[in-house]
Amino acid sequence: MKFTVLGTGSATPQLGKHPSAFLVQIDNEYVLIDCGEATQYRLLEQKIKPNKLKTICISHLHGDHYFGLAGLLSSLSLSQRKEPLTLIGPPDLIKIIELQIENSNNKLNYELIFVPTQNKEVELVLDKTFFKIESFPLIHRIPTTGFLISRAEGKRHILADKLPENFPVHFMGMLKEGLDVEDPMTGEIFKSSDYTIPGTPEKKLAYCSDTAYKPDLIPIIEGANLLYHEATFTDELKSRAEMTQHSTASQAAEIAKCAAVKKLVLGHFSSRYKNLDQHLIEAKSVFQNAVLAEEGKTYSI
Repeated sequence: MKFTVLGTGSATPQLGKHPSAFLVQIDNEYVLIDCGEATQYRLLEQKIKPNKLKTICISHLHGDHYFGLAGLLSSLSLSQRKEPLTLIGPPDLIKIIELQIENSNNKLNYELIFVPTQNKEVELVLDKTFFKIESFPLIHRIPTTGFLISRAEGKRHILADKLPENFPVHFMGMLKEGLDVEDPMTGEIFKSSDYTIPGTPEKKLAYCSDTAYKPDLIPIIEGANLLYHEATFTDELKSRAEMTQHSTASQAAEIAKCAAVKKLVLGHFSSRYKNLDQHLIEAKSVFQNAVLAEEGKTYSI
């Protein structure tokens, strides 16, 4: 899995800090999480063809998280996309998109599959062969969800050099599934544990969009390989964070520490900060493996 930062800013426009948008690559499949203004340009900058997107997740309906969506969907249609696109987000999102499309005398050339979210409990919103996406409730001024993307454990790897020559491919598939195989001709048993090694372990990416400090998140995201968590403010504006239902860098780090995640990426920085050193200092004082999200940077998971 890979996690690419397309936007690190918050609501007020900032040069060099674009609105929230993040690209997740799971094998050859691409998922976009949030779609702030001009996200399609950020994708082009990263040399990612928007038509590669199969799923878009929107955390909530504050503009800095979805104002780029209508333009992106329209561009996909103009590029003659035919493949269906799954859109996951708040129930009212589809009304907004349909209104924009209708009043621009436009029509999408592809099927838009809408999956509404709710912010009451953890919910499975996408289930594919090799990964799944769950939404979970956050605390913000309007209904908001985070997302947990889990890449399933890979199948076991065959130790081909240990197997007899011309070993049947079907039997190899069984060994990769963890099953033992009996040769019907000789009765010899080939144990999966002897002829394979474990596959890629399960990987988890947790995305916590705009939210007040919420310890309830800890069991949901526990052990994630990477946690993205908003850190709009530093500690001197903790009271403002509480009022606006945002988090400070140290609060994000506290969540990361208690959830025992492997890595914390901080983002959604207020435009009042021209220098983000204090964010990192405060976060690292609580959780050492914390970094500031950087525009265009990709983190391997």
